[in-house]
Amino acid sequence: MAALLQGATGDWEVVVGLEIHAQVISEAKLFSGAATTFGADPNSQVSLVDAAMPGMLPVINEQCIAQAVRSGLGLRAEINLFSVFDRKNYFYPDLPQGYQISQYKQPIVGAGSVSIEVDGELREIGIERLHLEQDAGKSLHDQHPDMTFVDLNRSGVALMEIVSQPDLRSAEEAGAYIRKVRTILRYLGTCDGNMEQGSLRADVNVSVRRPGDALGTRCEIKNVNSVRFVQQAIEYESRRQIDVIEEGGTINQETRLFDPDRGITRSMRLKEEAHDYRYFPDPDLLPLELTEEFVDEIRAGLPELPDQKKTRFMTVLGLSEFDAGVLVAEKETADYFEAAAAGREAKTVANWVTGTLFSKLNETGTAIDAAPVAPTELGGLVDLIDAGTISGRIAKEVFDEMFESGRPAAEIVKEKGLEQVSDSGAIEAMVDQVLADNADKVAEYRGGKHKLLGFFVGQIMQASQGKANPKVVNELLKSKLGS
Repeated sequence: MAALLQGATGDWEVVVGLEIHAQVISEAKLFSGAATTFGADPNSQVSLVDAAMPGMLPVINEQCIAQAVRSGLGLRAEINLFSVFDRKNYFYPDLPQGYQISQYKQPIVGAGSVSIEVDGELREIGIERLHLEQDAGKSLHDQHPDMTFVDLNRSGVALMEIVSQPDLRSAEEAGAYIRKVRTILRYLGTCDGNMEQGSLRADVNVSVRRPGDALGTRCEIKNVNSVRFVQQAIEYESRRQIDVIEEGGTINQETRLFDPDRGITRSMRLKEEAHDYRYFPDPDLLPLELTEEFVDEIRAGLPELPDQKKTRFMTVLGLSEFDAGVLVAEKETADYFEAAAAGREAKTVANWVTGTLFSKLNETGTAIDAAPVAPTELGGLVDLIDAGTISGRIAKEVFDEMFESGRPAAEIVKEKGLEQVSDSGAIEAMVDQVLADNADKVAEYRGGKHKLLGFFVGQIMQASQGKANPKVVNELLKSKLGS
């Protein structure tokens, strides 16, 4: 159960619903052949259809339809074999048609659900629908103090709007939900999830109520482009609404904007209802009819999704729930781990990936798919440890060199003479010398201070420059010390 917020007059429950806008991975737009490449020169990717030139008719991009179905299946949702494209009418300078082609009463994807985990508690979050729509262009207000410029490169780009049920009860749950949906879409290859580029963003609906009461009046916070900002917006907006109600005011149903610099929401306009948009079926587009065979073919090609992969990592590879969850959170991480762990002890490889590798990636700001240490090379380093060629301590030094140079572990170990010493005769001589040099501590050990064993091990490892096999060192010490 999500924690309640404490107000001046009692407890309050936060109710959140999200509309995630995810840009479809497709080389062409939803109804035209114009390119969708991010970062192109303004107005360089605009067809006559995108610019709403008279007489230009939209033609559905089949790839976008397939991607929407693929996403719906990944979200455990119902696929509607019959759907309709509608005109959503409103005027804005970067919407050249004067309407947006979207879906309203008959979307391509119906009800589904997503599992999230917050503070160890699993929850199912309902999905009301997923529909396809075209994006608008972009108004640029900061190019000139007295002018607004319009870039239509995004006009007509295919979006999937994923509408949740009002099932979320905290900012943390909303953050977990967005991250989970993003992960699923990235596994499916239907959206790249790059929030900083605008290919995934969210409209956040927030209301508050007394526990057990009917839903309160909601406010919608538009176009929030990071998980952190979504959570900040929910925390601020829920507190704002509680304060308004407790002071005797009422909540207006309105659209608000989130100001990340001040961490507040600001009123933008009164919230429109569906009738304000004058929805009607687009006369230029026939209803979309899919076959069962089309859907089944897409279903057959679905990849292993994060929840399935997590279960396999736990049941087949023996990883803990925590380790498995960390590794499947990003597809690139899961792919890296599986390549590195092939034929090896999974827990050891998981420790290297989530510990040493993650630390180095964070330190250098490097993405895992751009890591200079390839997964097979990390696996090679683990092999050297398992074979007794190098110790765990030396392995960390070797890894740092691998990350710096991109060279394989075996080459570095050979070049620098880092092979572990496992010859019992050579190690025994070092053990004897350390014990002779520390006779007083030997006496203390034999008198019951057995924690001194670590001291002796450390002295021997120092004498061998870290090359002595720790297992052999421990065996010889215990034998000679009488333990």
